[in-house]
Amino acid sequence: MKKNILFLAAMMLAFQSQAQKFDLQGQRGARGIMPENTIPGMIKALELGVNTLIMNAVISKDKQVVLSQEPYFNSEISLKPDGKEISLKDQKKHNIYKMDYEQVKKYDVGSKVHNRFPGQQKFKVYKPLLEETIDSVENYVKENRLPKPNYSIETKTIPKGDNEFQPEPAEFVDLIMAIVKARKIEKRVTIQSFDVRTLQYLHEHYPKIKTALLIDEKEDFENNIQELGFNPTVYSPYSVLVGKGLVDRCHAAGIKIIPWTINSTKQMKYLIGLGVDGIVTDYPNLFKAELLEQ
Repeated sequence: MKKNILFLAAMMLAFQSQAQKFDLQGQRGARGIMPENTIPGMIKALELGVNTLIMNAVISKDKQVVLSQEPYFNSEISLKPDGKEISLKDQKKHNIYKMDYEQVKKYDVGSKVHNRFPGQQKFKVYKPLLEETIDSVENYVKENRLPKPNYSIETKTIPKGDNEFQPEPAEFVDLIMAIVKARKIEKRVTIQSFDVRTLQYLHEHYPKIKTALLIDEKEDFENNIQELGFNPTVYSPYSVLVGKGLVDRCHAAGIKIIPWTINSTKQMKYLIGLGVDGIVTDYPNLFKAELLEQ
């Protein structure tokens, strides 16, 4: 009996050690079950054991950093201040970069049924400011004696959208970093992007901040790194692009590999088996049981 207890205790310690090294990242909080890029979604992700909160950042007309996947109100998830729907045709007319934040806050991004995530909880909620989100998360973990999370903040840009949907890369990064530095969370922040310009500016002006290069097309790893101009902290490709060879090449270059977006236990198990350093998921509630099976 005593041997069994000691064995179970050893197994739990081993699991905890493995889980601490592995980076479970909650996509836009916990998008599969809560409205994306919202404070309730981030809190839910923490409750589910996420290590890193992924949040997307855009800029409003009055230079506020707002959580949003797009620099406009996506018709799939958004309702106008009067409760009416936004058509796909008109969604880009609801341009956050052309609105002061007080106007942005009046839109509802939590009540509309999400066709791709039918299990998502529904309630009225707004797009929060980055600073409000960080403050809420930090207060929550302090009050509940939880580990402090990491933040992976994506600069959301539209190609050729400078000065129409977003500021120039330098201003975009500086606005985010002013918030990060004011809250003294630099060591827990990664700036990620598909747009190499924002990462290049960050690397030059804030060299101690971690970076993640997002990849969504099949392109040679070395070519992507060459275009970026430096080794990022994390290489984050679309999951279907990941094989053992890519994992090995990343690790040989001293770069972590964290693919996105993994939403089944089968895919989680496969990628964990390849040796990835973490995963991005809309459903962090699926992860713990899967890791225990390894």
